[in-house]
Amino acid sequence: MIERLALIGVGLIGGSLARALRGAGAVGEVIGCGRSAQNLELAFDLGVIDGCTRDPAVAVEDADMVFVAVPLGAMRGVFERIHGRLREDAVITDGGSVKGSVVADAAAAFGAVPQRLVPGHPIAGTEHSGVAASFPELYHNRRVILTPLPQTDTDALERVRAMWQAAGAVVTEMDVAHHDAVLAATSHLPHMLAFGLVDLLARQQEHDEIFRYAAGGFRDFTRIASSNPVMWRDICIANAEALSGMLARFGEEMTDLAETIRRRDGAHLLEIFTRAKTARDAYVDGVTGPQPSPQPSPQPSPQPGESPDQSG
Repeated sequence: MIERLALIGVGLIGGSLARALRGAGAVGEVIGCGRSAQNLELAFDLGVIDGCTRDPAVAVEDADMVFVAVPLGAMRGVFERIHGRLREDAVITDGGSVKGSVVADAAAAFGAVPQRLVPGHPIAGTEHSGVAASFPELYHNRRVILTPLPQTDTDALERVRAMWQAAGAVVTEMDVAHHDAVLAATSHLPHMLAFGLVDLLARQQEHDEIFRYAAGGFRDFTRIASSNPVMWRDICIANAEALSGMLARFGEEMTDLAETIRRRDGAHLLEIFTRAKTARDAYVDGVTGPQPSPQPSPQPSPQPGESPDQSG
């Protein structure tokens, strides 16, 4: 049971955690802290928080659990504000998606990484932001990665684990550097592809027509390009080395794919697509075992008055 939760950043991530903990009866009082008075008032009206302040130092007073859910670029400033204002037994954790930068910011702000700081990353979210977008089921059966350091207090680690489990999450642990490399590939890279594609098409002269006739596949793939630009700017800067490396590798893959298409090399295209389908079916949808190899089949030419399939 968390007696008092200090929520630094009352948006989708922090608000959903507070709602989930309330629903589970796992928190007593929630104090919200943020820059927008209007958003804090809305959080209070929605019952997400019990009280609010715009000063992190005030928010953490008497809190036994502190959850920092601010953009990565603001993390160090929050740590500096709460330094020296925490209860001796207070546990600090966060929701940042790059753990190396969080650890570095904590070390700079506190002089050393506090033993009761447990870096964490909930692998959950939507393209929406703000407390109005929060909902208690956000973390149900979703992974939360904790990246404790060698000096991390065992009790603090177990308290953070219990908090996320109460919210319905599946909790795992990972090394800080390994986390940042994995997330660069599985989360950060897909967001860059969505942002990059939409920006490319938006700068085309005929972009109005392109978006007007976009099929469902385009909308599904680019949904995450509606995510918070400030947050993703900070993620790119914080995880620059791992993410830029993944983008370079993906660029090589796209160059190879473009050359394959230019050569009209159907055999190689089929190999790429089949390999990708098999991997996704196995690792994302849980489909295992041999899959039937797709056979190329001739497609009838469109008849007069008909159009090729544009379903995406």
